[in-house]
Amino acid sequence: MAVSPTPKPASNSEVAGSEINLLPTNFQPQLPLAVALSGGADSTALLLACVRKWPSQVRAIHIHHGLQAAADLFAEHCQTLCHTLSVPLVLCKVNAHHAPGQSPEDAARRARYSALTSAVHQDLALRGVRSVVLAQHADDQVETLLLALSRGAGLPGLASMPAQWERDGLKWYRPWLDVPGAVLRDYLNSEKISWVEDPTNQDQQLTRNRIRAQLLPALERSFPQFRDTFARSASHAAQAQEILNEVAAADLLAVMLTGQPSIALLQKLSSARQSLVLRHWLKTGFQTTPSAVQLNELVSQIAACTTRGHQLHLKVGRGFVRRDEQVLIWAPEG
Repeated sequence: MAVSPTPKPASNSEVAGSEINLLPTNFQPQLPLAVALSGGADSTALLLACVRKWPSQVRAIHIHHGLQAAADLFAEHCQTLCHTLSVPLVLCKVNAHHAPGQSPEDAARRARYSALTSAVHQDLALRGVRSVVLAQHADDQVETLLLALSRGAGLPGLASMPAQWERDGLKWYRPWLDVPGAVLRDYLNSEKISWVEDPTNQDQQLTRNRIRAQLLPALERSFPQFRDTFARSASHAAQAQEILNEVAAADLLAVMLTGQPSIALLQKLSSARQSLVLRHWLKTGFQTTPSAVQLNELVSQIAACTTRGHQLHLKVGRGFVRRDEQVLIWAPEG
């Protein structure tokens, strides 16, 4: 673990007296709120800004992934920072190791969100919290969009990260999707606040790190406004996806029979509408997302269900879709 070379953390009086605040004026979460604190520059700056704006109304949650030797030092750094700022800290240890066939990044993300949700609902130190604030910024949004493009993603991927959403009874916020990462580091340096540098961020075997180290500087030279223009494209994709979600929800309601999608009613939709409603069914009902190949095969098999004897049993997402008489049923693996 590397710690930024700033000499000392600011005192509470210094924090309260600063004139810098990067939080947007339209960011008005329900208080008290919890900040997801990794100890890195982005989440450290977010914690500091929230403490300055809402003194005594901020809590912090640190997720100990246990994926590298420095994990204990990350936690110690967060404890020191929160003690300095008089912020209650909840430390959660999780098993973020990935299963066969699952990406390490996806496994860590799922473990992180699950732990954040459980902590808010169960830990007494977080009583009353219904707002969770995350520190992803404009550079993270660009990286997410470029990753989606590199994978041939559809609108959900191109929409990148939402600025706010609701899940599991909580409101989630990303107030800094318009703020470059360099601005956050400048902010911390001006406040004399240190942060943790994750050594894995320098590993260019990871695609996201290559994007950050090689593509973003090239984009900065060629298209200085790329963060704003990329953000607009992501916003357009998000708006289009919102409309499609409304169509999918209406279609799903129309094709349901005894609580499951009817094969005959699905067959009355175009292939594109079938794909849309099936993806929506799987995501909203079972929190699983099929690949394009799986979804295309599922639509093809639905079209072939013209007799009662035609069987259907396909791997889709993290489970299987099978035919049960007139309807489709999804079941998880195992």
